Amino acid sequence: MRRQRLWSCAAPACLFLMSFAGCGTPGAPQPPSLNLPDPVADLSAIRTGDQVELTWTMPKKSTDKLMLKDSVAVHVCRREGTGACLDAGTELLAPGGDAKWGETLPPSLNEGTPRPLTYVVELRNKQGRSAGVSNAAVVLAGAPPPPVTGFRIELRKQGAVLHWMPEDESTPIRLQRTLLTPPTTKAKEDFASPPPEPVEQNLLVEDVKRGEALDKTIRFGETYAYRAQRVSRVAVDGKTLELAGALTLPVKVIAADVFPPAVPTGLVAVVTPEENENETSIDLSWEPDTERDVAGYRIYRRDNDGAWELVSSAEPVVGPAFHDAHVQPGHTYHYSVSAIDQGGHESARSAETEETVPKQ
Repeated sequence: MRRQRLWSCAAPACLFLMSFAGCGTPGAPQPPSLNLPDPVADLSAIRTGDQVELTWTMPKKSTDKLMLKDSVAVHVCRREGTGACLDAGTELLAPGGDAKWGETLPPSLNEGTPRPLTYVVELRNKQGRSAGVSNAAVVLAGAPPPPVTGFRIELRKQGAVLHWMPEDESTPIRLQRTLLTPPTTKAKEDFASPPPEPVEQNLLVEDVKRGEALDKTIRFGETYAYRAQRVSRVAVDGKTLELAGALTLPVKVIAADVFPPAVPTGLVAVVTPEENENETSIDLSWEPDTERDVAGYRIYRRDNDGAWELVSSAEPVVGPAFHDAHVQPGHTYHYSVSAIDQGGHESARSAETEETVPKQ
């Protein structure tokens, strides 16, 4: 009886020990990783003239969520219309980061009517196996629009005027602008300054018959480079795709503000009695110049048929008004006003006005 009680008490402990020991035993062996790169999911394609460029992000991990260590074989194929996907090239690229691949289209794809041209990329391991192809990126095969010729830039006070030969009056022109003097960190922190402009900007010109377009968004003091290309729009399967011609060589323009302000307008002269009854002055007023870089104005005067002289101080007059206290009774004075900017450029003089000081 005593043995039975001891055995009865020890049995649960034995079961516990057996269970605990079982937790430490090795599990079933796991299959080795196939090291298959994750498929590309963000493939995009751009055609410019006879050139096609693909961009995508290389994966960092395999389908087993393991980090890829070696270079990955990238296979590119393209399919014209509904035909077979033909091999277009192979590259060895490092995992992770941005990737690019480009080609010059063969003559058969660079002529004829516009038609879809689909690209996919496939990432393969060392055994040539993959986890599938990427998303499809579609451009247009066919003859591109003719290149833009005679491209040049003329700088005016209103902005940059871009000129070209209007040989094709039906195809829009895209102007690509690159800022060559990007803003500094200090400029970004200056809250009084306008917000920084993008480094890359595009302007699509629909009305190309005149052979010119005005870019009013440039900022004086900056340097830009422009390129131009014709862009056709084609509807394919309910979507509008672009067929872009070759880009011109970049044309550089230094947007130096060498232009004077606008000529002041609305100049008026009025005789004003002073507190002393024996003294009289002439008050001038005119429309203010709304240009942002105007520093002030200069006031010129001539007595009857005499020579013009500067009657304001060496520093520009800030506001659109001037008080001329140095006048003589019985004299007729002619006045004209000019505007001057912060760079020291002076406008032409305004239309003159005159006023006669009464005799005592």
